[in-house]
Amino acid sequence: MSWLIDPFSAAFVLRALVGGVLVAAICAVVGTWVVIRGMAFLGEALGHGMLPGVAVATVVGLPPMAGAAVSATAMAGAIGILQRRGRLSFDTSIGLLFVSMLSLGVIVVSHSRTFATDATAMLFGDILAVEAADLVVLAVALAVTLVAAAAFHRSFVAAAFDRRIAATLGLRPGLSHVVLVGLVTLAVVSAYQAVGTLLVVGLLLAPAVAARPWAPRIPATMALAALLGALAVAAGLVLSWHAGTAAGASIAGAAVLLAALSGILRAAIHALRARRPDASGDELMTKAPEPRGDTVAKALPLSADASRA
Repeated sequence: MSWLIDPFSAAFVLRALVGGVLVAAICAVVGTWVVIRGMAFLGEALGHGMLPGVAVATVVGLPPMAGAAVSATAMAGAIGILQRRGRLSFDTSIGLLFVSMLSLGVIVVSHSRTFATDATAMLFGDILAVEAADLVVLAVALAVTLVAAAAFHRSFVAAAFDRRIAATLGLRPGLSHVVLVGLVTLAVVSAYQAVGTLLVVGLLLAPAVAARPWAPRIPATMALAALLGALAVAAGLVLSWHAGTAAGASIAGAAVLLAALSGILRAAIHALRARRPDASGDELMTKAPEPRGDTVAKALPLSADASRA
């Protein structure tokens, strides 16, 4: 078992593990809502939308995380403006800004002649370079995520179920959407150093996808996704240590592998139950998750009239 422990005897790998676990927790909370609400394209677009901010910050000597935050926040705000004033759909607004920001980032990178190493870290992350100050920032980001997710939980649930019901109950679905986009932005920026702009969606989505079939309620899905994300971080770091692979890519690959294994295991259980229809001993553990509408309806105490709407 020493091959599992040895990598974490190095201080920089241990810091990477702590930072990765914090990022996994942030992505688990936000990624669960991204999967439920079908906002994967937004997460991917914001991941690429960070590129110009990171590039400019690197060129002028500022912290890349600051550039990522400014760029992603500007893109999220621009999406809202285009959607409201330009009468464009949500995905159309994202698509236009996605291409614009990615093009701008590539222009900045191609214009600079000192980007060879920085571009690799920018695209694929450099979690092994996490410092103690970065851990503090990630801890604060996790605290903000947990507080916001708890405060707007009922609004998120109601908006996912029916925006009209949410508005009827005074839960302000428009505000909850803005907050959720802000949380996605925070998660993407937080995960930037761990897995870079290209792989950030893997850590945002894969643990939530892997956890969703096994947890009947949203908070349980978040907790299980955080555990699976932490497992992916640890497995990716061990693989990187022994095989000499890129740490960020290894972590993202491990997360996607867990999602695939979860799907395979789920399919195997369904196949086994189909062959033995009378076997009910494990029915509670293998019960399929309820449809989103039913799950949301149970999570939110709606009035009798609203629940029939």
